[in-house]
Amino acid sequence: MNLSILVAEQVGLVILLAFALVNIPAFRRMLVVSNWQSQLGLWLIFATFAVISNLIGVLIAPDNQIIKRTLLLSIPQGYSVANVRILTVTVAGIVGGPLVGGGVGLTAGMFRAFQESFSPEAMFYIPSTLLIGILSGFFYDQRRQRFSPLKALNGFFIGLLMESIQMTFVLLFSPTGWTLVKFIGLPMIVISALGTSVFLSIIRLFFQQELAAQAAQTRTVLNLALSTLPVFQHGFTTAAAQTVVHLIIKYTTFDAVSITDRHRILAFEGVGSDHHKVDQKIATDLSYRAMREEMVEIADTQAAIGCQHPDCPLQSAVVVPLIAGGETIGTLKLYYAQRWRLTPVEVQLGTGIGQILSTQIMLGKASYQTELLRDVEIKSLQSQVNPHFFFNAINTIVAVMRRDPDQARKLLLSLSTYFRDNLMGARETLIPLAQEYEHVQAYLALEQARFPGKYEVTFSTYPPAALIPPFSIQVLVENAIRHAFGQRKQGNKVTVTVRQLADELAISVADNGQGIDPAQLPKLGQEVVTSANGSGTALQNLNERLHGLYDPHTGLKIKTSPNGTTVMMRIPYQTREGRPKEG
Repeated sequence: MNLSILVAEQVGLVILLAFALVNIPAFRRMLVVSNWQSQLGLWLIFATFAVISNLIGVLIAPDNQIIKRTLLLSIPQGYSVANVRILTVTVAGIVGGPLVGGGVGLTAGMFRAFQESFSPEAMFYIPSTLLIGILSGFFYDQRRQRFSPLKALNGFFIGLLMESIQMTFVLLFSPTGWTLVKFIGLPMIVISALGTSVFLSIIRLFFQQELAAQAAQTRTVLNLALSTLPVFQHGFTTAAAQTVVHLIIKYTTFDAVSITDRHRILAFEGVGSDHHKVDQKIATDLSYRAMREEMVEIADTQAAIGCQHPDCPLQSAVVVPLIAGGETIGTLKLYYAQRWRLTPVEVQLGTGIGQILSTQIMLGKASYQTELLRDVEIKSLQSQVNPHFFFNAINTIVAVMRRDPDQARKLLLSLSTYFRDNLMGARETLIPLAQEYEHVQAYLALEQARFPGKYEVTFSTYPPAALIPPFSIQVLVENAIRHAFGQRKQGNKVTVTVRQLADELAISVADNGQGIDPAQLPKLGQEVVTSANGSGTALQNLNERLHGLYDPHTGLKIKTSPNGTTVMMRIPYQTREGRPKEG
């Protein structure tokens, strides 16, 4: 019982050291990153543990009397030691693999032999601990990067097995053999197994904390994705970069953030902003290497960052290339003022943010190009509206000029207004209602000159500053005049009504004509319709413009009967200021 308590005290000391270690980011990185530097670091740490375990062991006399000593720098001949050396070797193999476990086992065995001055009786400790380290390494969890370390219960049984192997070597090769094993075997096997289980529980707790950190980082990335989604709609600009940098600083713990294009700094915020200036040329090889190799680059020293300023506070960085459409267009650079703060979690976070920004930049470019293409299509459709009208108007003016030069002059002014509004409308996608009204009045003046007294067109009151697509009312009025009344000479009425409904503008053009063939009605505005009364091209063009400017649900609605036809549309209410106004 006394021996069990003393060995348990040693296990407690090792567990305390383990708990302190997992709170050091450098050690956590060794557990996650698998490379020779990490394996060397794990070997140094666990080899130190093993040496300490040898030094604080419990000295046992040949008659199995327990002798307490402070540090066992040497062991008298014939004496034995109970310690937790095998625990540290076993855990080293489990968390570091056969190479780390074997290295720690060799170190521990050689130090144990050194304590007995490498006497022949003590040399068996070298192969036994080496073998235990290598065997425990086969339980190394290859999936530890995915937060699946070995379970504590499994560690308990592995600890039982490895300490039992050590007791077998003691039984076979120690001069005291069975006498020693029956005294120390049970307490050392059980306590070492419990210690291995607790040690692995601490490691597992660390991984669970890392998983929670990953979840928090995921939430951060999602918040950033939502916040930065509209930023790059107009391209990869300095203003967009500055907005994104500010958001990253807000949502993460990085000390400084920078975005560059291929040649200069577009935005920088955080510590070091006194010498990392916007529009400054990129001065570090780290950024150029990330862009050239299209790979994430990590710097864990000030020298690796490459800043030439002597007082630069930045000590670690992750540089993520920004790639849009298969082309590297710049970098995202995330900095810390302390080296230890750049852990694998932060590297993963930076990589994820960089990938999101790359995608958003690419989508922004695609959206901008689509907007330009849509604008071109709209203007192309606008230019197709009734070109034959100009020829009819000129012929009318020529005829009027012979009998009424004053009226001809007024008609020329109306034609000039019509031309001007047509050209202005072709250059803009939205115009004020007052301008559209002027355009319609110019058209009506010319049409009334051709057919005096044939049409009566009335307008309701309207908000003159409201913006509507150019030619939208003019097309509907012209369509009614050309197709609604057939050969009827008089009593032909057209009513234009414009109403503001909250944040919408409702426009209707109604006539008292002969109506539309119900069979043709579903096709109007959707396709070219061949008929004796026209092709429906004007309505189709207008409908396509409405869809392009707003959305597919914003289009023409047509009601018809033998007593007339009403064409309606509802569009968002907006002015040059962009704010809805209550009517």
